[in-house]
Amino acid sequence: MTTQCSTTTPPGPARFLLLGDSHAGCVGRAARQAGLPFVGGPVGSGRDFLGPFLDDGDDVDDGDGDGDGDGDLVFRDAETRRLVREFLDVLGVTGFAGLGVPLVCTFGLSAHAVATRQNWDIHRDRHGTVPEGFLRSGLFAGLVRAGVRGALAFYEQTAALGLRVLAPLPPQRVPGMSDPAVFFAAQDVIGAELAARGVEIVDLRARVTDGSGRQRPVFCQADDTIHGNLAFGRLVVAELLDRGL
Repeated sequence: MTTQCSTTTPPGPARFLLLGDSHAGCVGRAARQAGLPFVGGPVGSGRDFLGPFLDDGDDVDDGDGDGDGDGDLVFRDAETRRLVREFLDVLGVTGFAGLGVPLVCTFGLSAHAVATRQNWDIHRDRHGTVPEGFLRSGLFAGLVRAGVRGALAFYEQTAALGLRVLAPLPPQRVPGMSDPAVFFAAQDVIGAELAARGVEIVDLRARVTDGSGRQRPVFCQADDTIHGNLAFGRLVVAELLDRGL
């Protein structure tokens, strides 16, 4: 699901801009239910924000009517660019450089996509397992960084613009297409890379997982294998409020 949560003027000054993949959906629903004013929502699927997804903001029309991107963050995909432009218009800013509220974002955090089993078959041992030593290696970290290089470039630019960015870790759910060991190891690499770029990681794992590190059913969307439900979204929103949003 990639439908945006809000493109209309909120019932009060917006507290944050929400951008992301479908994992942002439960956050938006919980914020609306709590009466917390925000703008934004999902603008694509998780895989859309792993590889490069930005263009040079100096060369691409960002839709604000002046024919260029003003050196700002400009999305390659036309529909994503349109949605983001609508969100920024509601906030009354011409670009991310003028954003006066925190950005809550889930780009690059779809570790289940990075952990797709077939991508790691070449690294398996004779037991069919990806060795723990490899998962802790510099080679593994480099492969993960390459797999999410588009998201890392995005967060490098948000840091350069001086934005406050908060990134909720996704639900700890590993679908059958993904390798669990790779999922958890890749998530750690991604989280460290985002933190190094000034992103505040919203980590609820201690509150929502069981002894295996998997998401407890009470925080899972019942009709799919990767998403969190409204209860999970409420915990994220509560944490955002605790952090001053």
